[in-house]
Amino acid sequence: MTLNQLEYFCAVCRYHSISRAAEELFVSQPTVSMAIRDLENELHVKLLNHQRNRISITSEGNLFYQKAEALLQQSRELYSEFSSISSNTRPLKIAIPPLISTVLFPRVIDAFHEKYDIPVELYEYGSVRARKLLDSELLDLAFVNMDFSSLDQYNAHEIMENHVVYCISRSHRYANQEKLTMDMLEGERIILLNTDSVLNRQILEKYNAASIKPTVYMYNSQLYTTLNAVRSGDCGAFLYSSIAVNPRDFVQLPLEPLAHSHFGIIWKKGSFISQRTEQFIRFVQHYKLPV
Repeated sequence: MTLNQLEYFCAVCRYHSISRAAEELFVSQPTVSMAIRDLENELHVKLLNHQRNRISITSEGNLFYQKAEALLQQSRELYSEFSSISSNTRPLKIAIPPLISTVLFPRVIDAFHEKYDIPVELYEYGSVRARKLLDSELLDLAFVNMDFSSLDQYNAHEIMENHVVYCISRSHRYANQEKLTMDMLEGERIILLNTDSVLNRQILEKYNAASIKPTVYMYNSQLYTTLNAVRSGDCGAFLYSSIAVNPRDFVQLPLEPLAHSHFGIIWKKGSFISQRTEQFIRFVQHYKLPV
């Protein structure tokens, strides 16, 4: 028996709904169902009755619910008492992706600090490395490019969508083109994000599918360095459409077919979510990026 199982069970009892409980707890419906099934198997007692449009609590389940709620309240008080000794100063540790951080931050954090007195530490990592650190519980949350195959292993909330563009200088040979196709990249010197980037992997997959060997001039995640290199006119860089560059100096060509990227926040499934982390998640879920 775990505190997570008790939390899931009590939420279902409050809402008489697995879907409502899952939404409230930021987990999937199968996670809640499995936790309750495991709990019933362990206790050898039926706690819930599953009816067509509603879940009801058995008499044994009602007694268990009262004791479970009391136990959860004690655990919250215990956590609150001892975490306040030192962790009130412990910041939330959040990963942000290079380049796209110029779009999302510091606006999100500034807006969060206006509402909550909770310290935040930001770490600039590519989405691949950020997921590994999140899995190891060295981070509380991570803003990532969500276009990876194992997204269902995390709780996630999408914030924005971008498409991939090829950024070149006004003196580049393709500056008068309206779009970029993969065949145009044959022999083209390119700048890619560092190897822990999801976008980097997406672009290399497109090269592989087109049977083209990329000519990589630089791996880099700093916008200033990237644009300085692109300004020479001898190379181009794959960026996101929301990243603002000076149109007097640069052209952004959409990649054909259009390649989309989805950005959002993820956190580890099945791990304890502190109240402060939950507050940040809820804040982000209701935050609207300025147009």
